[in-house]
Amino acid sequence: MRLFSPAPASAPHSSLALYSSSPRPSRSSSFFFRSPSTRPPPCLAPSPPPVPRSPKQQQQQPPAALEAVAAAAALPGSEPPPEKEIAIRRPAMDSPGGEDPAGGEADGGAGGGGGDGDGDESDPKSSSALDAGLSKFAERMPIFEPERVESGSRGKPLPVNLDLALYRAKVLARSYKYVDAQEVLERCISYWPEDGRAYVTLGKILCKQSRATEARAVYEKGCQATQGENPYIWQCWAVLENKLGNVRRARELFDAATVADKRHIAAWHGWAVLELKQGNVKKARHLLAKGLKYCGGNEYIYQTLARLEVRSSRYEQARYLFKQATKCNPKSCASWLAWAQMEMQLENNFAARLLFERAVQASPKNRFAWHVWGLFEANIGNIEKARKLLKIGHTLNPRDPVLLQSLALLEYKHSTANLARVLFRRASELDPKHQAVWIAWGWMEWKEGNISTARKLYQRALSINSTTESAARCLQAWGVLEQRIGNLSAARRLFRSSLNINSQSYITWMTWASLEEDQGNSVRAEEIRNLYFQQRTELVDDASWITGFLDIIDPALDSIKRLLNLDQNSFKAIDLSKSLSGVNGTSPDEESAGTSDSLDGKEMESGSGFDLDAFVREKLSLEPAELEIQMTSSKSSRQEGNISPRRIWRSAEKTSKAMSQLTT
Repeated sequence: MRLFSPAPASAPHSSLALYSSSPRPSRSSSFFFRSPSTRPPPCLAPSPPPVPRSPKQQQQQPPAALEAVAAAAALPGSEPPPEKEIAIRRPAMDSPGGEDPAGGEADGGAGGGGGDGDGDESDPKSSSALDAGLSKFAERMPIFEPERVESGSRGKPLPVNLDLALYRAKVLARSYKYVDAQEVLERCISYWPEDGRAYVTLGKILCKQSRATEARAVYEKGCQATQGENPYIWQCWAVLENKLGNVRRARELFDAATVADKRHIAAWHGWAVLELKQGNVKKARHLLAKGLKYCGGNEYIYQTLARLEVRSSRYEQARYLFKQATKCNPKSCASWLAWAQMEMQLENNFAARLLFERAVQASPKNRFAWHVWGLFEANIGNIEKARKLLKIGHTLNPRDPVLLQSLALLEYKHSTANLARVLFRRASELDPKHQAVWIAWGWMEWKEGNISTARKLYQRALSINSTTESAARCLQAWGVLEQRIGNLSAARRLFRSSLNINSQSYITWMTWASLEEDQGNSVRAEEIRNLYFQQRTELVDDASWITGFLDIIDPALDSIKRLLNLDQNSFKAIDLSKSLSGVNGTSPDEESAGTSDSLDGKEMESGSGFDLDAFVREKLSLEPAELEIQMTSSKSSRQEGNISPRRIWRSAEKTSKAMSQLTT
């Protein structure tokens, strides 16, 4: 049996060539010789000698079919096929349904009988080896497979995605959706392990949920991922350890933060505050001076130094430092408040009121500003103004229980106990874990003669946490209650428990000594007093540091050095018109000379020129006459929906824009 039939006369060329270069090839030339090798031969190569096929290959292509095709091609009148150009097939991206798994065409027949001219689309079956080779080559190259290309080229997202994810996590945390925020931050850490912001934010969220162990693990992982070069992670970790009472570990972490970046001001300030709480005033001053040396002027450093001067009764130095703090950041409400509290202690009421006004202008929604200002006005006898200030603060911060607590005590003193009870109950509903609210409520019930109710309220306060300073004050107040009703043994136990928590409480020691003295135990009372003076921690502050400190903060001010001359035993009279010349933006010559002690109430009221009602209307979009209505309706509005407190207050500009959009 012959493998190939003889070529017709019209086909002079042999059919053994793989790719024919004849301008008009015959139909028989379309049957290529298949080499046993599966590698596709180079184009336009000379034909190799014929190799006999194996029996298996002979079964795949019967000789009878070849002869029939050759005879049909030799018939007269048959049109020659169009010229077939050399082209390299590209594998299709989407496999058509008519192809077999090997990559060949489904029809598989010799396409010589049809004259439809589709020779390029229906390749002969003999070219399946070329398709199989290209298919194997395509499997090694991912460019031919879109899924593999996408998975292989998928890299790190753009940095803007990290910023957006961090912002989304903060928004979720503000809405108390801590689980969703944690998932977003963990995804950020997986993509950007070298960025420290995700670790810091995740650690703070875990701390809010009282998951200190997990937060510590996150900070440790962040320090390892950033190779210890991120000071923010070290500083947050140090603050966590300080809260947990690990003072030595906190010192080490603060030190690591300053080594990572000596210009990180939060690490210097946090470390100094830790030393202040431990009684190391000299060390704290040294750290604060280093912070100013490496980081320049900072409001928090100046404010802490000023408070140290107030503690040491060096008020002129404190005023200078407060003024430097407000110069660094005029919008710092904390600096204005701390300065106002110092003037309030010195009974400089005019200066204190000016500073309180600047505080609320710097931060109109700050709850501390409205609260302290309201207490100041209540202490000097302006009850109506104090009530208005506390109500404004509560309207702007409806979820703050401290403002309601102070308002309840004010109403109890100047109004009725029933109204005070309503306010205390509302404050306890806002924050059931706020110990000061339960303690103040228990004190009021004790004053009203409800001893059993007072005991229950004190027990409720201690059930929240029995190791805090608030718990020590609660035990001291409860001990006074038992002393007044004659339960002396219970009073002694309560005083002892309070001192176990806070051994530095002068009031508790002296109250216990007076109890023993009233019972005729003068020897025991003297022992208690001696115990207090023996165990107390006295903060010894050295004033010699100021000479070198002024060389750091302002070496050009020789006049300030003369002002802070510590060799003088007495200071000159305080000139508030000069120290407060920049508070209202006026010069010292424009303001009236003299201290605030020479001004009466009317002059203090009209001297500042600050209109509280106009400020509330213009800046806060509130009507002072409707504060009472808003107070009564605040409870029902909270029950309807849990609205974020950040969305309660809106500035006048945003409100006007929203109204204009609604009208149009």
